[in-house]
Amino acid sequence: MELDQADIRILTAMQNNSRVGLEALSEIASLSVASVQRRLKHLRDKKIVIKDISILDPEKVGQSMSFIVMVEMERERPDQIDAFVEVAIAHPQVQQCYYITGEADFCLICTSRDMKEFETLTQQLFFNNNNVRRFKTSVVMGRKKVSLSVDVRMK
Repeated sequence: MELDQADIRILTAMQNNSRVGLEALSEIASLSVASVQRRLKHLRDKKIVIKDISILDPEKVGQSMSFIVMVEMERERPDQIDAFVEVAIAHPQVQQCYYITGEADFCLICTSRDMKEFETLTQQLFFNNNNVRRFKTSVVMGRKKVSLSVDVRMK
């Protein structure tokens, strides 16, 4: 789908604050409210906008620890990859799951209340899965940028 300047202004504003109102979006995009509504519906129908979310401060909801986990699989058969993905994305402590190239097969971003809770997570996701060859964990020392924003500027 070809994005024009108005779409880009709408998408940029929505990435900065998904609660921005239609009136504000119409000013930002220099369009009528009805036109912005139609564009938003179209952007959602085309799955350009996948979902509107709120970003929480994990510490303020008791998830004070974050981890980056690189997972190497024993075998990469599609059914086994799909089985691992299904378990990983269903787990509430897994924020993000990426199927990647390189040394590891997956990169997971996880949160936890403490190390004991993370140890339970590792049992559930890795040690109890005979297709996980190994995993390496890095503990996040500080969150410097947290975003799922995508650069939509026209080139």
